[in-house]
Amino acid sequence: MNLTKTLKENGYDLIESPVRNQKLLQLWLKTPFNRAELYYSDINQAFNSKIELTPIENPALNVNSTTKDNYAFNIGISVLEDILNSLGMGNLDLSADVKSGKNVSISYDNTITKEVPVGLIQNYLFDSDFNHPNRLLLKNANRNNILVISGVLLAKTINVDIQTNSDIDPNVIAKLNKIASGKLNFNKSSNNNIKMTSNSNSMFPVAIKADRLDFDKGHFKNTELITDNRNLF
Repeated sequence: MNLTKTLKENGYDLIESPVRNQKLLQLWLKTPFNRAELYYSDINQAFNSKIELTPIENPALNVNSTTKDNYAFNIGISVLEDILNSLGMGNLDLSADVKSGKNVSISYDNTITKEVPVGLIQNYLFDSDFNHPNRLLLKNANRNNILVISGVLLAKTINVDIQTNSDIDPNVIAKLNKIASGKLNFNKSSNNNIKMTSNSNSMFPVAIKADRLDFDKGHFKNTELITDNRNLF
């Protein structure tokens, strides 16, 4: 199964930027032609409402190592290096040691999906007021510049399979494991195959679901699911 396709069918997008601090019910500011930036760390910092926003787990979005993205070699190494950089492992510099190959596959295990139903968020906002007078918040709300994170897919484990064009030097595996300092595990599963698995007890965000807030002259109208994260996260 294709990871990106599976996520999009559920309204989620893979996080592609080095920023990995996305959490449920954060508000992000997205103005035209600019990447989104964190606006409020929780919706309750900007709004107050009698409606309680209670997160739930979504067992229907089951992502494991059988659901993966396959990339051409150089594209895959580029994607992987961005992911490792976002996880604090940018010092590996894989492209310096693994110079050519056939393809790269990336998947995740030990995942959990947390969501707040969009209907509940809408009810919250219909009932809401600002916490205090805030002209800038009103301006951004009326211009529909505000996004709320309504779902987060978290994972403990990233799995990577790198198919190379030549026999893998065992010294390269030893070097990568030394630099990774136990946070990642590299092994040679065949003469032309490197497998990488992360070793972490903490969960990190892999994909998010975000909704744009639609206000008109200070009145909340609706939410709109954002399913394409170009220039967003």
